Amino acid sequence: MNIDLVTDIVADITVEFINKEDYSTDTNKELLDLAGFDAEQDTICFLHEKRKLFCGIQTKDSDDIRSAMSIAIKALKSTKYLSASVNVDKESISAIIEGIVLGGYEFTTYKSTPKVQTLEDFYLTCKDISSLQEPFAQALIVAEATCFTRDIVNMAPQEIYPQTLAEIAQKLAEDNELTCKVLDEKALKKENMNAMLAVGRASVHESKLIHLTYKPKNPKKIITLVGKGLTYDSGGLSLKAATSMVSMKMDKAGACAVLGIIKAASELKLDIEIHGFIGAVENMVGGNAYKPDDVLVSRNGTTIEVRNTDAEGRLVLADVLDYAQEKVEADYIFDFATLTGACMVALGQYTTGLMGHSQPLFHKFYDAAYHSGELVGSLPFNKHLKKLLKSEIADISNTSSKPYGGAITAGLFLDKFIKDENKEKWLHFDIAGSAYSESVWDCNPYGATGAGVRLMSSFLSEIN
Repeated sequence: MNIDLVTDIVADITVEFINKEDYSTDTNKELLDLAGFDAEQDTICFLHEKRKLFCGIQTKDSDDIRSAMSIAIKALKSTKYLSASVNVDKESISAIIEGIVLGGYEFTTYKSTPKVQTLEDFYLTCKDISSLQEPFAQALIVAEATCFTRDIVNMAPQEIYPQTLAEIAQKLAEDNELTCKVLDEKALKKENMNAMLAVGRASVHESKLIHLTYKPKNPKKIITLVGKGLTYDSGGLSLKAATSMVSMKMDKAGACAVLGIIKAASELKLDIEIHGFIGAVENMVGGNAYKPDDVLVSRNGTTIEVRNTDAEGRLVLADVLDYAQEKVEADYIFDFATLTGACMVALGQYTTGLMGHSQPLFHKFYDAAYHSGELVGSLPFNKHLKKLLKSEIADISNTSSKPYGGAITAGLFLDKFIKDENKEKWLHFDIAGSAYSESVWDCNPYGATGAGVRLMSSFLSEIN
């Protein structure tokens, strides 16, 4: 579907947003009343004879506009209209584009006969194109990068494994003038990345470390992004229940978010150097699988007692974080991981958990979340939970000795591998709940949401 910014157009149907206050005096109120419309948030009503689609909104805030537009685009795609239009201004344009692109997203790769879409053109009408061209282009780039991320997460595990994920990164590098370095298992062994290698040992697919770099001239900041790339997680010998194993293709969402963020940043031409490090691994079952009771020696020399092979993402990230800190002296270090179900227990299904030591960084991301439409909540570290990672036979255990505060203890495990000089520069993003959904919400469809791309794009665009 084409999306164009125009000053005037006669489309097949026009979308209009209306709140309760404006509804009371609207000239179409009598017809809308007859149809049962009441202008509640996320309600819609077609007046086909007038070629209009009315969308109820509670306020004119971006969150309400984006959500209503997401409902509207789904409804329009089920009609036979060829074109649609909606009026935009500087305050609404980003939310409307996100509603159209993200709300209208469908993953149909594996459908033998995908539904043919009639709607071909969506026109955004405004009085002055020149004043809106930049936000129009920026919003499209970020929305399309989010869909790019969704596509990779949604792809089946027989198609996306460490090698093919590396190939996607290499193709992105070619298309966006990035550099890409891939370490195979031989190179990983030389780097003493034993924790990461242990997780992937039982897979027929070799583990890979992917390093993508976007390097503009005279960057004002250097950012390191680290992504958990478990292309499939069976739980290993601590095997997941059958129902829990379904959807585990999403365990690579952190890695995919890193790819989407770098794609967006490079196309936005941000003057920030970005390094993306991805630990691409498949956690499977086999005679050579790593086991509970194993003791692993991580890249930085920390010994780790394995109590649960399903707490594998943190083992991969431990080595990748250490490698990334050695290779790049960054101003900020952010890792993205579908790390714990406990984060969903703490914050709900839709919210990304933030963990770290820097209160100023937390506040910057609260602001970025507000402007991007993503939801975040912070989970506090404390010394008492840290004690639960104590091991009697190694430096640290990969799981807590008690079942409470699991998202925080996972974050504290990662903190063990952050150098002292980088503690205030680092944040951990647990996207276990926000990265994948089996029900539609806001502008997110069934499946991958692309969590992290809009949030980080907002942060990077305002960085100073």
